[in-house]
Amino acid sequence: MALLEVTGITVRFGGITAVNDASLSAEPGSITGLIGPNGAGKTTLFNVITGLQAPTSGRVRFKNADITGAPVDKRAKMGMGRTFQRLEAFGSLTVRENVQVAREIHAGPRSWFSRRSDKRVDELIDLVDLGRYAGQRADSVPTGVARLLEIARALAIEPALLLLDEPSSGLDEAETDAFGRLLQDLAGRGTAILMVEHDMDLVMGVCDFIHVLEFGRVIARGTPAEIRADRAVQAAYLGFSDEPAALSVPDEVAAEATAILGGHAAAETTLSMPAVEVESR
Repeated sequence: MALLEVTGITVRFGGITAVNDASLSAEPGSITGLIGPNGAGKTTLFNVITGLQAPTSGRVRFKNADITGAPVDKRAKMGMGRTFQRLEAFGSLTVRENVQVAREIHAGPRSWFSRRSDKRVDELIDLVDLGRYAGQRADSVPTGVARLLEIARALAIEPALLLLDEPSSGLDEAETDAFGRLLQDLAGRGTAILMVEHDMDLVMGVCDFIHVLEFGRVIARGTPAEIRADRAVQAAYLGFSDEPAALSVPDEVAAEATAILGGHAAAETTLSMPAVEVESR
């Protein structure tokens, strides 16, 4: 039984369908990727899973319980943690105080009056390698550091499921590599991770399973190798249509497709092209 099961989720805003009959799941100890072009509906689907957006239809199950109508705080208490695209740290507090606040809220009112130091705060700071920034105000640290702070705060509630929305944004190459190792370490400890991410090298390197959204609909799901080779995924990222007859694609375009998806260019690649004339500019 999957830890998280999302079934047939549709979200409409007036006449616009942001998510269209999307289904996915996440398993304990696994890293699941949710990828797709900008505007595909990834964050909206995340909002449905975490309770920030009510679905028009569909169900969300977590730990074998239907939580479709459950409020955000109940989902958090059940063990669902999340980060956001936009940084949400308390800027006037230090990095350590941000993590401590998350721990105290999770522990409840009794912890607010305790004089005992919570060792877990320092453990989390060390886990995400923020020790040198622990005493600095959150609004003074680099963006990449603030991203890691958000993850430490999410981990402060000891989540069974960790949802990360573009967590590598602002990280340099070395930091991204270290972050990938952190995700694998967390999964190795049994945490289920569901991640929206545009860094395809990171996604293909750490994810066990990937779902691809386009215009709100899941167009592909599979292992990184299966997703990398999927014609519909290549079309979604490069804008080609898969309807009419296939045409040979120049080597440089094939290389672009595989580079975007984190793979190596094939010797011969074909993609379907629409049979329309393009007016030259």
